Amino acid sequence: MKKIAFILFAVMALGMATTASAKKVVTPKMYIFGMAASFNDSIIYFTNIQELNNVWVEKKHKELDVRALYSQQLREYLKKQGLKNRTCIVVANTKRAKLEKKFLKMKKLYTQSKDGKVHFDVKYLGNQDFEFKTIDMSGYYTPENTATEE
Repeated sequence: MKKIAFILFAVMALGMATTASAKKVVTPKMYIFGMAASFNDSIIYFTNIQELNNVWVEKKHKELDVRALYSQQLREYLKKQGLKNRTCIVVANTKRAKLEKKFLKMKKLYTQSKDGKVHFDVKYLGNQDFEFKTIDMSGYYTPENTATEE
């Protein structure tokens, strides 16, 4: 009986914790790059590091909000180029130097291997090819879950 009560309490506590929403703020500048890969071929696409202005972030950790919508932008661009079924990710940071380190680390992962062979064909999308667009989320957030940036 005590186990059942404990499990019910844990489920209720978890439910309450997940319903509390994180505060969202607009940060004046954030840097972002994207990467796309497919399980059907060995071509990996990287975008340049780009600067986005006035993006929504989660206040406490400064993480890019609606990250999936930014990766969707890259996926849609590649789909228009005839490259379907790509898995796209975006990496973002408010500090360009930190993002450059992450970019180089990911690039090295796909361009250098321990056995000296290159297993992936890495292609780069310049800003003239693809550019992320800032997503305005101001109409989706209520005053209760937004805050001013300090």
